[in-house]
Amino acid sequence: FLFFIQILVMKVFSGLSLTCHEAEYHTGNECCPMCLPGSRVKTDCTEFISTSCVPCLEGTYMNQPTGRKQCFPCYTRSGLKIKKSCTITSDAVCEPLEGFYCVEPSDNGCGAAQKHRSCEPGQYISQKGTASTDSVCSDCSDGSFSDGTFPSCRPHTQCETKNLQLLKPGTTSTDAECEEHSSNKTIKQQTRQIIIWTPVSVLFLLFVISVPSTAFNCSYYVSTTQQLFL
Repeated sequence: FLFFIQILVMKVFSGLSLTCHEAEYHTGNECCPMCLPGSRVKTDCTEFISTSCVPCLEGTYMNQPTGRKQCFPCYTRSGLKIKKSCTITSDAVCEPLEGFYCVEPSDNGCGAAQKHRSCEPGQYISQKGTASTDSVCSDCSDGSFSDGTFPSCRPHTQCETKNLQLLKPGTTSTDAECEEHSSNKTIKQQTRQIIIWTPVSVLFLLFVISVPSTAFNCSYYVSTTQQLFL
């Protein structure tokens, strides 16, 4: 009985002081051989058999010798696109989508991306965003405008240069609105009426002229027919 107690105590103390080699992992009272990159542990080793390893499943990877029983999931996150696909021995390499920039650069590409800033109406894009930097917005000065998407502010339309009058002044976010002078509008309305009524008048005159002619032809036809039957 004392012999079994001694063996048990030795097992406990040997487990506490157990130091495994670099290519081994500690489990229970054993130092088991690690699985190679691209694989994971299926079952731990025992005194009689070595570690059982299986390949990583699709969408997972293991990039180093391991004693883990699960491979790492391949990296995916919104705002990123795959630059280099994930394999069983290496994670995917990602880069920002168009319109995004990287906020977590890493040795293996980009860990997270954020959408480029949108400029407000009254601002213009003074510096376009890149894959590594955000957009920069600046305010429009007086006499110019932008809806927030322009690469530079545009000057307000000068109505007088187009022989028009100002209807609504421009702001930093909208252009000036112009309209025709009252005299020009009257002339155009009169011209439009002439264009509309001229063909109508011509058609009416043609109709008036054609009615007597038609009536004469009908009476002549009737009288001629009567003479034939007499």
